[in-house]
Amino acid sequence: MRIKSLLHYTENHPYYVYRNFSLSSLDDRMLSCIYQPMVGAFAISFYRLLFQRIPVEKIGYSNIDQQRHLFLTLGMDPSETGRKFLIEQSSKLEAVGLLQTSRIYIPDNDDYMYEYELTAPLSPSEFFNTQHLTLLLRDKIGKFAVLSLREELWTKEPEEWSGATQNKENISVPFYEIFELNTHVIDYELEQALSEVSTTRQSGLQVGEESNALNYADIILRFPKESDNRQYVEKLRFNFEQMGIVNYVVNKYDLNVQDLCRLLDEDGIFTAQGDIILDELQHQANLHFRQGKKRQEQREVQAGKMISIRQAEETPTGSLQMEHAVQMEYYVEVPMQFKSKCDIHQYNMMLRNEPYTKLLKTLFPGSVPDNFVDIFEKIDLSYKLPGEVINILIHYLISLLATGGDQRINRNFVEAIASNMLLKQIDTYEKAVQYIKDQSKVKGKQAQASGGTRSRTYGKTTKMKPEIAVAQDNSPAEEVSEAEFEEMMKMAAEIQANKKQG
Repeated sequence: MRIKSLLHYTENHPYYVYRNFSLSSLDDRMLSCIYQPMVGAFAISFYRLLFQRIPVEKIGYSNIDQQRHLFLTLGMDPSETGRKFLIEQSSKLEAVGLLQTSRIYIPDNDDYMYEYELTAPLSPSEFFNTQHLTLLLRDKIGKFAVLSLREELWTKEPEEWSGATQNKENISVPFYEIFELNTHVIDYELEQALSEVSTTRQSGLQVGEESNALNYADIILRFPKESDNRQYVEKLRFNFEQMGIVNYVVNKYDLNVQDLCRLLDEDGIFTAQGDIILDELQHQANLHFRQGKKRQEQREVQAGKMISIRQAEETPTGSLQMEHAVQMEYYVEVPMQFKSKCDIHQYNMMLRNEPYTKLLKTLFPGSVPDNFVDIFEKIDLSYKLPGEVINILIHYLISLLATGGDQRINRNFVEAIASNMLLKQIDTYEKAVQYIKDQSKVKGKQAQASGGTRSRTYGKTTKMKPEIAVAQDNSPAEEVSEAEFEEMMKMAAEIQANKKQG
């Protein structure tokens, strides 16, 4: 029994006992002759006292009582010395496999309650086949005393019959040769009643009412001992708030114990005080969830391919698939790419009955690009979108390109439309046709509201320099007379002569 503080184990703490067996005469002799020399008479007396808390003819749980009853019945003083001695005796019984002690935290009282689960003594053959128990008994009473006890607990085969087992034949009659059960009628009332009064109990303490919540034992058993975060994980044992955070992340991202231990072993998950950093744990769990989802989709795609190939091999070549008719109100227009190949009736029948792979082959003059095949293969095998809905999706994409828009058909755009269809539960041909008609109406209203054009701004707008007004003389030019013109020429000649002289 691991008790760090004696204040956590006192005579005032409640306890109860659980056992699912009853002691036989052989078990009593094993306790007196085998277990008592190993653990002492006081420990065996404590074991018998716990055993008697439940009626001998019954199994299950005892009533809840204070541990004061144990101290007084055993004649022990409920002091620090008595607590240490009782903890020591309990530890001896736990070491030899007769007792398992558990401590249960009660949030209402902010205190502990103890559970003593008893285990039946081993049979003589099981005990002497357990090496460490046999060696402990040898160290306590000696080798020859061990051999003597073994002979006392075992009756040998008569010498006159020794060796006759070689010709032994099993002539026992099995159960179903004698008895017949009415297995055609299921008694639900009996099954329900048996489950309600079941004596089997669930191992481990459930956190809240969640059956899939992980407890501390599940984590610490699988967490590496040499990890630097081991000391922080061990503190989760009594920190129920931190365990609640762990189970919240486990439930949110559907993690198992191995995945959680791998995440708790990462650097930066715990603070210096040992508290979990929720944002970092959620970030790591989200990355693991996305990677697992991607791998699962790849596996589903590969499995879907194998199933399709197997179905194609098993389907007779002469068998024809039943065609489904299309009502006139759900007809869609034929795009330009198909007008030379089929009329409106043939086109709608192709959308309703042909697989999307055939439609893609009809759309492209040569081989279908691999990126288109991958996009619709994922939608088919991972998203489980019906084939006729995928065909309507392809028709909708062709119509967007035919309208002259600048929308590029890439993976993200196609998956966004497919995701929207899944959210709106578009699972039939008629719903898919109505969906694309509604989308076309919405786009038409948006185009009318924006004036039929859409302006785009790439980056920041560049500010142009303001235009500076230039003063201009718009007055009519005056005419020059011949006399004035001659005078101006003389002045120019004089100026030129002065320059030459200078």
